[in-house]
Amino acid sequence: MTTPVIDIRRSGERFATTIGWLDSKHSFSFGRHYDPANTHHGLLLVSNDDVVRGGSGFDTHPHQDMEIVTWVLSGELEHKDSERNRGIIYPGLAQRMSAGTGIWHSEMNNSGTTDVHFVQMWVLPDTPRIDPGYEQLDINAELSKGGLVPIASGQGHDAAISIRQRDAVLWGGRLRAGETVTVPDDRHVHVFVPIGSADLDEHHLDRGDAARLTAAGERRLTAGPDGAEVLIWATA
Repeated sequence: MTTPVIDIRRSGERFATTIGWLDSKHSFSFGRHYDPANTHHGLLLVSNDDVVRGGSGFDTHPHQDMEIVTWVLSGELEHKDSERNRGIIYPGLAQRMSAGTGIWHSEMNNSGTTDVHFVQMWVLPDTPRIDPGYEQLDINAELSKGGLVPIASGQGHDAAISIRQRDAVLWGGRLRAGETVTVPDDRHVHVFVPIGSADLDEHHLDRGDAARLTAAGERRLTAGPDGAEVLIWATA
C-alpha cells in the first residue's frame, strides 16, 4: 500500500523566469530550470503561472505529443496555430491544444496597456503521434454555480473540453469565501491556488501555493476570507 503524502510547495519556492515582457513561475523543471527531483507530478509535466505584458507574448514555436491546456485568470490572450485555429482566450474560456505529430503556435497579448495572467499546463497524451487538434469552451455559467467544474477531461465530462489522456481530469473552481469542496481522490492530485487563499484540511495555501497529493484520499478544501480560484489536476 502506498503511504499517503501531502507535499506543500510554496509560491516563493518555484523556479522563476523574468525577461522584461514576461514574469513566469514554474511548478516543475522547465527551460533552463532543471531539478531531476522536480520534473512532474503524476501525468502533469508543466504548470506555468505566467504574466505577459501588453503588446508582447510568445512568438510562433513548435510542440509535439503533448496536451496543452491554457486557463486565463485576467486579461486576454490570442492563440494562432499552424492548423489555422485562432481564438481569444479570456477568463472562463477553457482551451486545449493537442500537439500530436507537430504543431506551431503563438500566444500574444495584443492589449497595449493590460497584462494577461494565465496558467498553462501540459500533460502527456495516452496515444502518441495523433493528429493535432484544438478546442475551446466557455464554462463561466458552470463556474458561477460554485463548487468544482471539470475544465479539461479525458473521461467525457459534459462541461469540459476533451484531452487525449484518459487518466487525467483538470477541475477548477471560483470559490466564495468560506466555501468548501471535496478534492477529487486519485493516485496523483495537484492542487494549485493562483488567486486568493484556501485551507487544504490543516494546510494553509496562499496565492501561488500548491499541494501535491499522492494516494491521499479525499480531502477538504475551504476558500479563505477573500475567496479563491483553484485548479486541481487528478491523474491516475
